[in-house]
Amino acid sequence: MTNIVLFGKPGAGKGTQAEFLKEKYKLTHISTGDVFRFNLKNDTDLGKQARVYMDAGDLVPDELTTKMLIDEVNKHPDTNGILFDGYPRTISQAEALDAFLTSIGSNVAATIALEADDEILVQRLLERGKTSGRIDDQDEEKIRNRYQEYNEKTAPLMNYYEEQGKFFAVNGIGSIAEITERVSNVIDNL
Repeated sequence: MTNIVLFGKPGAGKGTQAEFLKEKYKLTHISTGDVFRFNLKNDTDLGKQARVYMDAGDLVPDELTTKMLIDEVNKHPDTNGILFDGYPRTISQAEALDAFLTSIGSNVAATIALEADDEILVQRLLERGKTSGRIDDQDEEKIRNRYQEYNEKTAPLMNYYEEQGKFFAVNGIGSIAEITERVSNVIDNL
């Protein structure tokens, strides 16, 4: 199994790149956002637990997020690998992912960060918000708060994976094809 973690701030293009990469490398794309929406919409036990935190305005604890992700990974036992989009977001999630993957005889092969200037990303999200209907992409202050949370909680993961020799930064600015080529170069050289 070739497991890849895609990093990047909201609007960096993780979802767009995941669409191309899953086809090219025959990977299973698991988006944390999609997993949460599925569990909430289908009122699963994990979704009910998550809703309690979300309704209170709290972040869903790492353990619960990890359980949702492990459930999703277990739905794909014959995959060539997983493309993780939006997970892990904290060191404790990364450690839990490593422990889980080790337990099934696998590991994270690489973490690829799509890097871009905040100002470019803010404009990208505001544009996306005009057409997507996503409320969280229509308010510049909320976007900047998401970036601050990313910097505080997710950015330390870069060091975590860098110490393992598994962190690769990729320029996330350019055409979709150019960025896909940059990311593919990393994967092809693993």
